[in-house]
Amino acid sequence: MGFGLTRERFGSNAPASRTVEDSIRWAHANGFTRLDFNADDGPNAMASFDAARVEGVRRRCDETGVRISIHTRSAVNNAELSPYVSEAVDEYNRANIRLARTLGCEAVIVHGGYHFTDVARRREAAVARIRRLTEYAAEQRVPLWLENHNTEPEHAEIHYMPDNVEELRWFLEADGLRDGAGAEWLKWSFNAGHANLVPDKIPGFLDAFGVARIAQVRITDNHGEYEVHLVPGKGNIDFQDLFRRLDALGYVGPFSLDFGTDEDKVRIRDEWVDR
Repeated sequence: MGFGLTRERFGSNAPASRTVEDSIRWAHANGFTRLDFNADDGPNAMASFDAARVEGVRRRCDETGVRISIHTRSAVNNAELSPYVSEAVDEYNRANIRLARTLGCEAVIVHGGYHFTDVARRREAAVARIRRLTEYAAEQRVPLWLENHNTEPEHAEIHYMPDNVEELRWFLEADGLRDGAGAEWLKWSFNAGHANLVPDKIPGFLDAFGVARIAQVRITDNHGEYEVHLVPGKGNIDFQDLFRRLDALGYVGPFSLDFGTDEDKVRIRDEWVDR
């Protein structure tokens, strides 16, 4: 396909049913250099990472060269306002950052939260929380990657944010996050599939923000109507145009494949990489 798509630029979103150790083995065996996993529950529940397991994960990463990141759960609302629950959200985020530091992770992927049409106050709470979280991440020296989210149907009870260009600007260009230490520790996890669901589309996001703060590009396909993780080619995203635009803007960072089976990821990666 061209555009500098070498094998080492591709990573994978790990299935929740597989241990991170097994996912690292799979990634290395199949030529993937990065791995995102969730540490909420299941075989990778946060409490399961005792000293011995931490040592084992770090050793596997060192031996294979696979870089891992923690992908927090979007159901935890970073725009939370309720007492007690709000404090718990902060601690949830801090705990993921501490685990990431302990494991030697590349980053923690976070979200802006969601609102119930009470946009103004939820926006204020979300931006303030991400600002606090970025300060904590800087102390722990663990980068944060903020993912642009999927849109929900117009009459849905909740709506994720940021799901469009205007909302992403709330975070990336907020005081304390726009430049200086904030910009250094808060990067953008550009979800191309999510961008395809809003009127801005992929070109709108790239025209607005460029690639300077993109830490990774997340890859999945859809029909531009609602959130679904289709294998590329099954939806309507023009991936050749995506890669062309990224290359023209100078993006040389990684991609995370978040669709289908293990076999689908290997096949699509191999179809895209430069021979």
